[in-house]
Amino acid sequence: MEIAIIAHDGKKAEMVQFLNEHRDVLDQKQIALISTGTTGTKVEKAGFQVTPYLSGPLGGDAQIAARVAEGLCHMVLFFRDPLEKHPHEPDIFMLMRICDVHDVPLATNPATAELLIKAI
Repeated sequence: MEIAIIAHDGKKAEMVQFLNEHRDVLDQKQIALISTGTTGTKVEKAGFQVTPYLSGPLGGDAQIAARVAEGLCHMVLFFRDPLEKHPHEPDIFMLMRICDVHDVPLATNPATAELLIKAI
C-alpha cells in the first residue's frame, strides 16, 4: 500500500510526530511512503524510508495527484495549515479533487489521519 504524506511548513513537525506514533503499523503493513520534497526530507531524518517528489510549490502536489489518478497511491495524509496563505493553493485543491474523483481516502488533519491509520 502506498501512502502520500504532505505537510505545510507549520505542520511538518506534527507529521513526523504522527508517523513516529504509528511506526509499528507502517512497518507491519509494509506501507510505502511517498511525499513532497521538504516533508520527505524531514521524515527521512526521523528514520523513515520515503520516496520524495518535488516540493509542493514546485509541482509535488501535482505529481502525487497523478499517482492517485493512476491508481498507484492509495491514501493521502496532508496536514494542511489553514491559517496560512499558500501560493500553490490551486494545486492543493486539485489534489483534493483528484482524491475525491478516484475515491482515495484523504486526511487533512491528525485526527482524521488517526482514523485512517487505524482502519488499515
